[in-house]
Amino acid sequence: MVLRGRGIVEGYCKAEALVSAKPISFLGDVDPETGKIIEKRHDLYGESIRDKVLCFPHGHGSTVGSYVLYSLAKKGLAPKAIINHKADPVIVVGAVMANIPMVDKIDVSKIRSGDLVEVDAYKGTVKILKSVGVGGHVLN
Repeated sequence: MVLRGRGIVEGYCKAEALVSAKPISFLGDVDPETGKIIEKRHDLYGESIRDKVLCFPHGHGSTVGSYVLYSLAKKGLAPKAIINHKADPVIVVGAVMANIPMVDKIDVSKIRSGDLVEVDAYKGTVKILKSVGVGGHVLN
């Protein structure tokens, strides 16, 4: 399945998806020392964003979140790519500074955590290469 959106920060990667139905603030929701989601009410609580294609509807929160994302990249704890339904300026600035490929205008509900996805932010596409169904079964 190929999802078409808008490339925000150019780049390419292939990695496992980590998908949330909730917005993410990099200031407060993500531990800058571990790269794990630390907001207890978040659906990704306890998950590491390191080397994942992080998919969430949009960002929220303080402009400091851009610097947290940059700091995560410097420590090797950042996601490999970011996919949003709607790009938030805080996330965009952080992705630009950290050189993290980013695509928006994607229905992230079509992607499941554990799916192997290919992100081509030059073209604004997300390809699901291997899908994980309900219960973690590989579908293709």
